[in-house]
Amino acid sequence: MATSTPASVPGPVPSSKPLGSLSVSPLSLGGNVFGWTADEATSFEVLDAFTAAGGNFIDTADAYSFFVPGNKGGESEKIIGDWHTARGNRSDLVIATKVGALPERKGLSAANIKAAVDDSLARLRTDYIDLYYTHYDDESVEVSEIISALDELVKAGKIREIGASNISPERLQESLDFSTREGLAKYVALQPHYNLVSRDTYEGPLRDVAARYGLGAMPYYGLASGFLTGKYRPGTNVDSARSGKAAEHLATERGRRVLAALDKVAERHEADQATVALAWLAAQPTITSPIASARTVAQLPALMALGTLRLTDEDLKLLTAASA
Repeated sequence: MATSTPASVPGPVPSSKPLGSLSVSPLSLGGNVFGWTADEATSFEVLDAFTAAGGNFIDTADAYSFFVPGNKGGESEKIIGDWHTARGNRSDLVIATKVGALPERKGLSAANIKAAVDDSLARLRTDYIDLYYTHYDDESVEVSEIISALDELVKAGKIREIGASNISPERLQESLDFSTREGLAKYVALQPHYNLVSRDTYEGPLRDVAARYGLGAMPYYGLASGFLTGKYRPGTNVDSARSGKAAEHLATERGRRVLAALDKVAERHEADQATVALAWLAAQPTITSPIASARTVAQLPALMALGTLRLTDEDLKLLTAASA
């Protein structure tokens, strides 16, 4: 007797994923809040909870968080460095940081990259950085100078792998071509702005380059500054440093469609909207580990559940259509 066929369900979510020579957790914990909306004690609690739940991939930047009154930059790196030193778990972690946006270390000249990496190593209290990103491309510098400087740092053992963030498809392609031609370190990671309400910031030529060269993508703003957690609704007032940006999506038809689809899928799986939004990202081509931050331990379980939620084809089609 014929039976109905349910929507197909992908296999189990891997507990770790390859990224160049690295092995990373399905979620990359955003460190932008450390020293900003999360003080040191709370940051330690979040990091403890993240690693206790199986996470190992931590994302930060030398520029976090110079934009906060009273800060000068490097606060996040210092907290992470103090934390792993206190816990004695550096070898269990994959720490990613970035160069190029801190006002006193702005740009991607070879001299600046080399000085900035030493500053980051000191704040992070480590001998090596697992993944080192160019935070924003600096088109005043030839890719040959940038890649050659990064390659020197890899050869010196100061960094293990390199990545790029906020870069055009053309400059990414040029960088990869130069690395291949000269036999130098090559980008293995890309950090694009990408989420259910911002798809054209990655899909298209940039994603095509990533796919062609096997780059792993770690989307930032994966929850659209909190909008995709579902807590922003008409008439609500959310206490968050990023509430203004998140609430803007409520005014768009796409934002409201995405919320409705998130609600439907979340109810179907008895999951949080944030988990669903991150799981959709994780299911997209080239994505390795979406980035999301937690300013309290209470916010972490919904993010970590990304590692176990398996969306069906029907779920993915519904979310993709709503976000078009």
